[in-house]
Amino acid sequence: MKLEIGNFYVKDIVFGELLSFNDGVLTVNKEEALKFVCEDDRITEADLYIAKPGDKIRMCPVKEAIEPRTRLDGRSLFPGYIGDLAQAGDGVTYALKNCSVLVVGKHWGGFQDGVIDMSGEGQKYTYFGQLNNLVLVADTNEDFEKHEQQKKNDALRRAGHKLAEFIGACLKELTPEDTEVYESEPMIRRGEEVEKLPSVVYVMQPQSQMEAAGYNDLVYGWDTNHMVPTVMNPNEILDGAIVSGSFMPVSSKWSTYDFQNCPNIKALYKEHGKTINFLGVIMSNLNVALEEKERAALYVAQIAKTLGADAAVVAEEGYGNPDADFVGCIVALEDAGVKTVGVTNECTGRDGQSQPLVTLDEKCDAIVSCGNVSEMIELPPMETVLGELEALARDGLSGGWANDEILGSSVREDGSIIMENNSMFCGDQVCGWSPKTMKEF
Repeated sequence: MKLEIGNFYVKDIVFGELLSFNDGVLTVNKEEALKFVCEDDRITEADLYIAKPGDKIRMCPVKEAIEPRTRLDGRSLFPGYIGDLAQAGDGVTYALKNCSVLVVGKHWGGFQDGVIDMSGEGQKYTYFGQLNNLVLVADTNEDFEKHEQQKKNDALRRAGHKLAEFIGACLKELTPEDTEVYESEPMIRRGEEVEKLPSVVYVMQPQSQMEAAGYNDLVYGWDTNHMVPTVMNPNEILDGAIVSGSFMPVSSKWSTYDFQNCPNIKALYKEHGKTINFLGVIMSNLNVALEEKERAALYVAQIAKTLGADAAVVAEEGYGNPDADFVGCIVALEDAGVKTVGVTNECTGRDGQSQPLVTLDEKCDAIVSCGNVSEMIELPPMETVLGELEALARDGLSGGWANDEILGSSVREDGSIIMENNSMFCGDQVCGWSPKTMKEF
C-alpha cells in the first residue's frame, strides 16, 4: 500500500462568503456549513465558532475532534461510516494541518466528554489547545440519552465527521505544501538489509468494551466489540479506517484526529529500514469477561509470533478494566519471546500513592507512563465558554463532580474550575503526542 498525504498548513481560520483555502487562511461560509450540518434532522440547534491558540476560550463538553481532509478520487473520508465501504490506506489524501473540527455539546455532557482551554495554564493539557479549531456547538433531539451519564452522541459526532469532509473539499484543486508518503511492502517480500533489522509490531487496543451498539470505536464502520485481533496495514489507520467512539474516561480517549495522525505509527515508520523492520499493526480489542481478555491476548501473541516479530509496542485506550487486557497482552507477548514495551496512563489517585494499573505483572518491565488521570487541576475563569460549563459538574463527566464536602462543585460561581485530569479532552495522549516526562523524587 502507498498512501500520500498532501499537507496544507492552516495559519488562520475566518468566516467569509466562500469556502476556500488561500495563503494559509481557511475561509468558511458559516451559513452554508450550518445548513449542511442541519441536513440531519436530529440536530436541533447548531452554531460555528473559531477557537485559536491564545484565545481566552474554554470548551465543554467536548465530544470529538477530526482533521479536515479530502480524497481526490471521490472515496469517503471515513469509508463504511459516512460513505460507501472502500479500501483506506492507498492513494492520495489532502489534509488541513494545524487544524481540527471540534464537536461540543450545547447543553448536555457525559462520562466521555471533556474540557479544552485555548490559553492559560489549561492550554497545555490537550493537544487541541495548540490547533486552529473550527468548533461545532450543537444539540440534538436524542432526548432519551440527555440525562444518561454514558451517551452515544451519534448525531453530534457524525455531524463532525461529515463537516470535516465538507470543509476538506476546498483543497481538491490545490497543490499541497508538502507530501507525506507511507509505503509498506508485503511483510515477506522485504529486502535483505531490512529483514536483518529487529522486526516490530504496534499493538493497538481501541475502545471496544461496550456490548451495546453505538459506543465503541468503529473499524470501517464496524463495531470493534465484534472483532478479534487482526493485522491491519498502518496506512489504513492513518487514512480514516477507524472512527473514535463515545465511551471511555475522556482524558484516555483517542479522538478520530488521533487515529488520523497517530504519532506512534509515524515514529515506527520513520525508523523503518534504519533501526527496525516495522511489520505493521495488530489491531486488538478491549473486553469485559476474563476469558475474552485471555483469548484476545493469545490471538495477539500468536499473530506477532507468526509474523516473526522480535518486539512489540502495546498501547491501550483507557484505563481501569482495560488494564487487564493491556497487561495480559504484554505478558502473552513476553511469554511468546516478543520483547514488549507498553504505553499507558496511570490511575494513582489524587495523592499519587495508589497502584497505577488495576493489575500488574513482573513481566511488564518496560512501561511508558503518560501521567496520572487523577491529578488535580485548578483553572481560573475564561472570558468565553463554548458549550455549557455546568456539564462538567452536572452530567457525570469523568473528573468532574457536582459536590465535594471539602472542595465544593467542580464549577464555581465565578467560572473557575477544579477537577481531575480525567476531564481533559484526550489529555493523556497515549497515541504519542504526550509531552510529559517522569521525575524521580
